[in-house]
Amino acid sequence: MGEQSGPTLIQSVQRALRLLEVVAEREGRAHAKELARATGLPLPTAYHLLRTLTHEGYLQRLDDGSYVLGHRIDVVRSHGTAARGVAHARPALEWLRDELCSAVYLARHVDGEIVIVEIIDSPRAPRIDLWVGIHDAAHATALGKAILAQLPAPDREDYLARHPLHDLTPHTVVDRRRLGDRLPAPGALAVDDEEYAVGVCCLAVPVTTKDGAGSLGFVASPAALRRRAALRQTLSAGASRVARALTLE
Repeated sequence: MGEQSGPTLIQSVQRALRLLEVVAEREGRAHAKELARATGLPLPTAYHLLRTLTHEGYLQRLDDGSYVLGHRIDVVRSHGTAARGVAHARPALEWLRDELCSAVYLARHVDGEIVIVEIIDSPRAPRIDLWVGIHDAAHATALGKAILAQLPAPDREDYLARHPLHDLTPHTVVDRRRLGDRLPAPGALAVDDEEYAVGVCCLAVPVTTKDGAGSLGFVASPAALRRRAALRQTLSAGASRVARALTLE
């Protein structure tokens, strides 16, 4: 009998995974030439793999040419412990979607990370593309700020120390002290006014359960920001329903 061969490994998959690792190692942000040098890949090969990873949402290419981890990383992570019980919350999320006529987003603080665990949309209320995963953009999103505001100061400082404040738009706050001033007070709305993406505004409220901090939000038009009081009531009602559902997990 001949020698038993080892497992069949796909080299392009190995290379792509290494690129993801290097982006994560370099504070979640790196340029193509840096990545090619770090992985020992020819630059054309690195570009092909980076384009594929970007197309699939595992990376996002920013305006300055650098790459950050993309929203699919959050989706993969969220199908672990954070996803338990979300099925119970879907009717409440669907109710809120219909009340607001907008896609709604549920995020939670899980194992030290902020992840989106569910998005409820419809053809009449489509979701927006999450070009950068929330783990790299909590400082620029209403969902992330609503959760950061709930964390004890040491946990919040630990989170911010591990997640660079990337400059996503001209409106993004990248100074940690200024960000602290922008976090909502208890019971107040968290607001993203074109900080995550130009032309996109979001509102969010906290969702707190025995398992920790969470948030519930939706994309709002700039005009809707002037109706915050009424929207806060609707969002808070939805958050109460979602919190009760999550306790069933």
